[in-house]
Amino acid sequence: MRKSLGLLDGAAIAASSTAATSSIGIGLGLTAGIVGLHLPAIMLLAFLPVLAIAGGYGRLNLVDPDAGSSYRWVGRTLNPWLGFLTGWVNTVGTVVFMAYTTTVTGSAIVQLLGQATVHSVAGLRLDPDSTLQCTLIGLVVLIGASLVAVRGLDLAARLQKYLLVFEYGVLLAFCGYGLFAGDQPFSLQWFNPFDIPSLSALAQGMVLAVFCYWGFESVFSVGEEVRDPRDASRAGLLALVVMMLLFLLAGTAFQRVLPLDELADNGAQGLAYFGSKLAHQPLAALPLIALTLSAVASLQASVIPTARGLYAMGRDGVLGPVWTRLHAKHLTPAVGTLLITGIACVLALLSIAIPTVSDLISAAVNAIGIVVALYYALTAAASAVRFRHLLRTAPLEGLRAVVGPLLGAVALLLVGGYLAWTFYDSADHFELSADNGWFELLVPVLMIGSGLVAAAWARWRRRSAYFLRPAGDDADPAVAAPAA
Repeated sequence: MRKSLGLLDGAAIAASSTAATSSIGIGLGLTAGIVGLHLPAIMLLAFLPVLAIAGGYGRLNLVDPDAGSSYRWVGRTLNPWLGFLTGWVNTVGTVVFMAYTTTVTGSAIVQLLGQATVHSVAGLRLDPDSTLQCTLIGLVVLIGASLVAVRGLDLAARLQKYLLVFEYGVLLAFCGYGLFAGDQPFSLQWFNPFDIPSLSALAQGMVLAVFCYWGFESVFSVGEEVRDPRDASRAGLLALVVMMLLFLLAGTAFQRVLPLDELADNGAQGLAYFGSKLAHQPLAALPLIALTLSAVASLQASVIPTARGLYAMGRDGVLGPVWTRLHAKHLTPAVGTLLITGIACVLALLSIAIPTVSDLISAAVNAIGIVVALYYALTAAASAVRFRHLLRTAPLEGLRAVVGPLLGAVALLLVGGYLAWTFYDSADHFELSADNGWFELLVPVLMIGSGLVAAAWARWRRRSAYFLRPAGDDADPAVAAPAA
């Protein structure tokens, strides 16, 4: 594939995949319902292990840029089964994310129509919390975003940069104004993680916050198309730091403007409600427009790295050759991009069984958060094992590539494991409901279990050489090679 991306292009893809505006618009209200008035604290606390793990991602990409990223790194260094599982849960989690973001996009469009006084179409009343209506509208956007991705990364990256400039401009303007215009008393306790109500609230809040940061690593999935591997590492780190600053600003501004009950009750409509409290129409519609554009950008930025991850898995023979077919003109994994889009469309239609958008978001985010914690931890462990020699030869680099990722992995595994236990312990029967603990636990269990079944099929039916490759490739060209 063509090396067509630079630093800012990579940062735009990473930032769009992370989708700060969407996370702020729909995630802060959900998180506030868990941790209370401690949004800044939980966002800052979750940033630390993710930042530590980002150091491991950057080092791995520096010595081995690969479209498979964590799937290849974990498989080569730890174990092929764990590598396949890492790639699988990453893919499945992203497809689930695309499915519910499709609905979120539709919901934002319906809200925009409502603010334009369009409350019904052909006699049908439009409802921004109707999963059916919002999903059908969002599917049109998803298909359009995927077609742009097939056209090539250069066009997609340019589009992402324009969308980000508008989104961040709106966020900075409204959140900056909210800091001064809000009438809720400011408190330093908002930044105190030790004041979070309970250990269970801390664990679930951490998973939700880690989910908000999820996506920075998408730039490493296009590592083979970045002109300089160092630019991919810098782009991921730049996007991550910008996300953290935006989350702190927005969390503080939301709590200055909205009482806790209003913040928690508005959930998926949080950003639109925040805008309406600070401005009149048409200015009040700007945050909602930014949310809509962010959702569109995140759909496109999600399908791009997912198709490339599956391209790498097809290249290794663990999946079928259909995933390796490149567009004749644009040299993008076009077939894989369209297949992923089709699967996300089917899953989005199945999610109509959950009646409201708010419940759908809650169920999806918790499930994805647990598997994200798992594959981040596995990638961090791969970095620690592969570069362990740096603790002797280059201690400062060892801190970034070994100690930091290892501590981040332990933190995320503890948080994810504790949350999984609380889900199991919170119910005594199964029910298809977003607030049923067994249902919330079943989704990540199915993601992981299906990955093990698929790995077994690839190992014994496809007889992929990927599973025969010895683990423990510890060579580090960045250290071993003499200076030019």
